[in-house]
Amino acid sequence: MNASDWNPGKLLELSGYYWKTCTLHAGVKLDIFTIIGSQKLTGKAIAEKMNADQRAMMTLLNALSAMQLLDKSDDYYANTESAKTFLSKDSPQYIGYMIMHHYHLIESWIKIDQAVLSGKAVRKRSSNQEEAQRESFLMGMFNMAMSIAPKLSDSIDLSSRSHLLDLGGGPGTYAIHYCLKNPNLKAKIFDLPTTKPFAEKTVNKFGLKDRIDFTSGDYLIDPIAGSYDVAWLSHILHGEGPDDCQQIINKTFAALKPGGMILIHEFILDNTMDKPLFPALFSINMLIGTSKGRSYSEKQIVDMLKKAGVKEVKRLDFKGPTESGIISGIV
Repeated sequence: MNASDWNPGKLLELSGYYWKTCTLHAGVKLDIFTIIGSQKLTGKAIAEKMNADQRAMMTLLNALSAMQLLDKSDDYYANTESAKTFLSKDSPQYIGYMIMHHYHLIESWIKIDQAVLSGKAVRKRSSNQEEAQRESFLMGMFNMAMSIAPKLSDSIDLSSRSHLLDLGGGPGTYAIHYCLKNPNLKAKIFDLPTTKPFAEKTVNKFGLKDRIDFTSGDYLIDPIAGSYDVAWLSHILHGEGPDDCQQIINKTFAALKPGGMILIHEFILDNTMDKPLFPALFSINMLIGTSKGRSYSEKQIVDMLKKAGVKEVKRLDFKGPTESGIISGIV
């Protein structure tokens, strides 16, 4: 949208868009799309399955139908193809965990003004939340990575590499797909102890427990043990301030063998810092959720890498669905 396109109608539409957002969140939280599955069910039947108030349930179902997430015929409701694919837990393309992560963020997003005035976070970091929130965060990362990792593993050549460090790797989605693509590659996921059960479950699901292991640690505090010839840092820098980011990159540099490759995957701002839109908005998410986190520009990341001693630094020809990019370099 151009600046000249704004008018009262557009502004009010944007202001009230959370109505749609919260309706989607309710549908996913109540697991309506999984309950319906491939069936056609009446509102009464759905309400009875959930022990919910019938009038209230039909009000929600009608709104989801108006949003074209459900198809309504007479008194029967069915999933649209998109809802069945992305919002039912029975689908391998389910993204509901990320939607629930967004749901858990809402309370902090309405406090942006407080964060701006104080300069302080208004919520705990996602990795330090209660189990339900932590599961939504980690499995949401898995949801998002599953839409990117298979293609990336085809486009980034790691055929000559033997040992990958997935730093702050969460459930290990990228390590898994890099190993699936490169039979001679082994990997280590380095992340907080609370992440271990999710990572092991995911790695075992793909039959890679003999090639991917997990080390518990805090990359800001603990040393990175081992020696690697490729390091993958996906969406971890934005959680930290510039000094800690530099420390993370320096530690990674030290853990790499001569000739090793470092790959940084982030929501990257233009050097003017005011676009693209998603990284700019994501920087607000870091403002309200961390003490010093933010989105970084391409120049800022490149400068950090060069300061650590990384050579041949360049941005790869990759653009993720939320304006993410990859910057690589050689030790």
